[in-house]
Amino acid sequence: MPSALFEARHLCKRYGEQPVVQDVSFEIAPGECLGVIGPNGAGKTTTLRMCLGLTVPDSGEVHALGLRMPQDANAIKAQLGVVSQFDSLDPDFSCAENLLVYARYFGIAAHEARARVPRLLEFAALSHKADAKPGELSGGMRRRLSLARALVNDPRLLLLDEPTTGLDPQARHLMWERLQLLLQQGKSILLTTHFMDEAERLCSRLLVLDHGRKIAEGAPRALIAQYLEPDVVEAYGAGALALAGDPSLQPLAARIEQSGETVFFYTHEALPLLQALGARAQLRTLHRPANLEDLFLKLTGRQIREDG
Repeated sequence: MPSALFEARHLCKRYGEQPVVQDVSFEIAPGECLGVIGPNGAGKTTTLRMCLGLTVPDSGEVHALGLRMPQDANAIKAQLGVVSQFDSLDPDFSCAENLLVYARYFGIAAHEARARVPRLLEFAALSHKADAKPGELSGGMRRRLSLARALVNDPRLLLLDEPTTGLDPQARHLMWERLQLLLQQGKSILLTTHFMDEAERLCSRLLVLDHGRKIAEGAPRALIAQYLEPDVVEAYGAGALALAGDPSLQPLAARIEQSGETVFFYTHEALPLLQALGARAQLRTLHRPANLEDLFLKLTGRQIREDG
């Protein structure tokens, strides 16, 4: 890995007797997108807040851009761009005014800020909405405006906390396209997300957190190959749930799991399994390669987690 642009070392954080982040370390190289994934309550947002200097770790260190957080917090933040989980746009200002006012927080001269605004609006595909207020925009437009605002200081590193939550598929894909452009320009990104397709599409490496601990780290495809069988057969329909305990099928799969009305067969060779299942007339099957969602569920479990 090239020399790290950002480094977190042995971060720990407790609230009362509850450990929230436990000995988490990671690095981000220039031009890299590091994704942080994990269930609700895994410690993702607390980790991000420590990286931003918004939460002080009980122990551990954060180094960014050759500086140290929180001692050099202002100098670091001057080179960061942040898109939080919830919009913090000023509803009384137009899109252009939101960018202009935010630029002044970084000490950018008024004439320079005015010069940057058209380029940022064009990047966000919002040139035609320069005079519109955030309340007049769709959810996808507001997220792109938040991204444009995070770029107003030309940051070297972007920290994005679930940037596409609540967006429809078209808006998500447009947001992904913009983030890919930033990576091609050499920006670095730290991304938290609940969308596994987003993580696989954007991230060169993933950090998997659960119960505040790092439980896996690596490139998406490498992690899938390390932890999973290559093929998955999903079975659903009449009689599907009985398949999980069928002794004739168990030798044909390395693992069999049930979730809701679907039975998942994880296997190194799908053809014999598909032939065996094909004899069951009312059964429906889907054969696909293992993916990040399978990895996530294997590492963190299928049970529902409440927020917290």
